[in-house]
Amino acid sequence: MSANPNMAEVAALLADPSRAEILMTLLDGRYHTASELAYAAAIKPQTASFHLAKMVQASLVAAEKSGRHRYYQLANKEVARILESFLSISQPKEVRSFKQSSQSKMLRKARTCYDHLAGQLGVSLTESMIESGYLDKEEKEFVVTPKGEEFYVDFGLNLTELRKKRRSFSRVCLDWSERKHHLAGALGKALTDQLFERNWVERVPTIRAVEITPTGKRELNKLFNLEFD
Repeated sequence: MSANPNMAEVAALLADPSRAEILMTLLDGRYHTASELAYAAAIKPQTASFHLAKMVQASLVAAEKSGRHRYYQLANKEVARILESFLSISQPKEVRSFKQSSQSKMLRKARTCYDHLAGQLGVSLTESMIESGYLDKEEKEFVVTPKGEEFYVDFGLNLTELRKKRRSFSRVCLDWSERKHHLAGALGKALTDQLFERNWVERVPTIRAVEITPTGKRELNKLFNLEFD
């Protein structure tokens, strides 16, 4: 008998289309009910609950009870990273409806990659910060320059506290739709949180896409020289 972990069991869970759709929905980093996840996967709530129980048992998903409701979230950031790596080597789905086409375009334009920005917005924002001299890109990490230290502090980020967190500070993350890198880690999350708090971006219901608000278009253009349609 092999002493290695049972990778085949996890692979089998990911191979089911409904489970995969649930996991993709959970990549927004938020908690969802079984009913919400059932709607996203176009399956019955009872079926979603069955799949979720399997994924909780396999430590892919975490569950938390609040009152009469049970909420689900990805188990940890490592699961999110693995799912994103699968997406980066997966072929695009065949688009069969206007709704699918619209959602695909929205996800490619701007979305959350668990807890940080991805898509065209995430990549463009990262490239702008490199061009502005706030970040230097290394193989696995972005390095904040002295100019960047000043910029992020002025933007309201506490870099000292972010560096104390038990996670990567400024990780390089491969964007599955752009095939380029964007900023992840504690710094990527803090920057994303600021954009939400300032109402520069807002979440799109039911999918993990985000939309850039009119205020966001104006301020992102001013601060990062980003232009939007």
